[in-house]
Amino acid sequence: MDVIRTLVYGVDLGSFSQAAIKLSRSPSAVSTQLKKLEAQLGTELLRKSGRGLVLTDAGEAFLVYARRLLELNDDAVAAVRGNEMAGTVRLGVQEDFGESLLPQVLGAFARTHPRISIQVRITRNADLLAGVNNGDLDLALAWGETRTAYVDSLATLPIRWFGPPDPSHVLHPPLPLAVFESPCLFRTLAMARLDSAGIPWRVTFTSPSLAGLWAALAAGLGVTPRTALSVPKGVRPLDHPDLPDLPSITLSLHRSEATASPVVERLSDLVKHTVLDVMEQRSI
Repeated sequence: MDVIRTLVYGVDLGSFSQAAIKLSRSPSAVSTQLKKLEAQLGTELLRKSGRGLVLTDAGEAFLVYARRLLELNDDAVAAVRGNEMAGTVRLGVQEDFGESLLPQVLGAFARTHPRISIQVRITRNADLLAGVNNGDLDLALAWGETRTAYVDSLATLPIRWFGPPDPSHVLHPPLPLAVFESPCLFRTLAMARLDSAGIPWRVTFTSPSLAGLWAALAAGLGVTPRTALSVPKGVRPLDHPDLPDLPSITLSLHRSEATASPVVERLSDLVKHTVLDVMEQRSI
């Protein structure tokens, strides 16, 4: 399992040097582990690409099973150890993840840690980062490049335009925008791209909640910039030549302490794996 974990961490972190640091091993030890795994399987899992390593076709196929094996192993260990743990863990997430991630994370965590109480705060980015920095949250899943003391970048996702099922009446100047109340990273990025492209726009709807934003789009009140992680029915992605391309945005997991407790570490792993699973299911 240690060898499999090394492979998965190296792929997820985008660097086997970073995996060595995370696993408290030397780069040479990691290299030896990977060669041992390839020898056991009788095939190459990695090949050189520039200065790094990338998965071969066999490696990509094996990675799917490697994630399942790790999840099953970690669940088994957590089920034994979790019954002995007690206390509280505090998690903060963006509204984007309230329906797509939280049920899976909370359900899996509760099954293996029945004596741990989870406090969840669903709020905006600025509040999440402040909660981590102030020690009011143990973990926070947040958007953007803003750094806290201890942060893991989980993924970089494309931002896209979304609108009503029939967008013909909204795709005309000035472009109607349905957006979060300021400050909002998505709002700021979209307005900057529209201005750079010389496309006139106007704010037709603002909301403090994501549910309100999706309702406005379904009602045909405008378009909005978002990722595909949490798009509901009644809203569609828009690929139109009159809309400027949007940048990508980083999704990161922030932690309040340098050395996480076993409970926080377990919840952190669950959040990471669930994010990756949802992205894979939605082909993001």
